[in-house]
Amino acid sequence: MTDMAGKNVVIAASRLWFAAIVVAALQTAVLGYMVGERAWGLRSGVEVILKTAPVDPRDLLRGDYVILNYDISRVPVSTLVGGPPKESLSNQVLSVRLKKQDDGYWGIAESSFGTLEPKPDTVILKSLPFDYVSYGDSAETSQAAISVSYGIERYYVPEGQGHDIESARNDNRVAIAARVSSDGAAHIRSLLLDGKSVYEEPLY
Repeated sequence: MTDMAGKNVVIAASRLWFAAIVVAALQTAVLGYMVGERAWGLRSGVEVILKTAPVDPRDLLRGDYVILNYDISRVPVSTLVGGPPKESLSNQVLSVRLKKQDDGYWGIAESSFGTLEPKPDTVILKSLPFDYVSYGDSAETSQAAISVSYGIERYYVPEGQGHDIESARNDNRVAIAARVSSDGAAHIRSLLLDGKSVYEEPLY
């Protein structure tokens, strides 16, 4: 009986070790995929320069990152291909076509809840999923805008330097150089202050 109990303990311990190894391998694989995807996006994506917009002063620096808002964060309903949906929708992704403007920044050319076909000298950026609230037949619909996020709304900075960047951001002196990959995902490449790069993201 003692030998049998000892064998059971060994088997149980072996199973625990095996399970721990599998979990660790899966975690490593997931992290590796995330890092690889980001690096691929930074290497192969199309670079766009995005103008940041002031943020409500009640949104303070959180930790060591700066909250970022962009001109393209508010997508005019008038840019929607085919017009806005007549009913509210959940968990939607908005495709936004960006085109370089005369001032060097990239702005919204058109948008769609469906597919936008590639066009020369443009990139298609996809929002994070969100819930769309229909404006119905309101006369103000054409003047309305849809607030979206792209996953590039925070930027980590060296400790103690966030407030200076926030002040510059609210003075319209900050821009972001981002790379947009072929699947519509955006990755911040660098932070620009007065048109010059002051922080750059490593590939890994």
